[in-house]
Amino acid sequence: MIYVFLATGFEDIEALGFVDVCRRASLPLTTVSITGNKVVTSAHGVGIVADSLFEDHNYEDAELLYLPGGMPGATNLDSHEGLRGLILQHHADGKPLAAICAAPLVYGNLGLLEGVKATCYPGFEDYLTGADTCGDLVVCDGQFFLGKGPGAVLKLSYEIVARLCGEDIARQICEGMLYPDAIKAGV
Repeated sequence: MIYVFLATGFEDIEALGFVDVCRRASLPLTTVSITGNKVVTSAHGVGIVADSLFEDHNYEDAELLYLPGGMPGATNLDSHEGLRGLILQHHADGKPLAAICAAPLVYGNLGLLEGVKATCYPGFEDYLTGADTCGDLVVCDGQFFLGKGPGAVLKLSYEIVARLCGEDIARQICEGMLYPDAIKAGV
């Protein structure tokens, strides 16, 4: 199961674009509100109904955890102690972690990016403690899948689909979404 965590102020396209691509690939995915309410307001004032609340799961079936960025969404994710504990356990278990835009700051603040090649929204590099930061649109290094910002969501999503389902499925999704540049970029 892929879990996508939504906090007040999340970046709309970074959450929903990822959900869209994963569901096209038939990956099991659940959106999770960390707010205590299933309706979560995005950075652009859109109310999105999450599939579930954080407390509804034990996360034993978690294959990948995904954190959309946006402000104050990323800092709201970072301040949720239950999510922080889950991320630490997921990392210790060697399972994949993904984040985009400002959200890699959560992994950085937990000390998980030491020696990892990482990208994030410009200006948030200082939060990626110990990371080898770069300006790449998408970076996949070990357990981590990281995207620079809203424009990276499709490429990041295709990379994750390629890892979880294989490159053929990712290529089919790219073609179906009429995004040939992702295919040329070597998804």
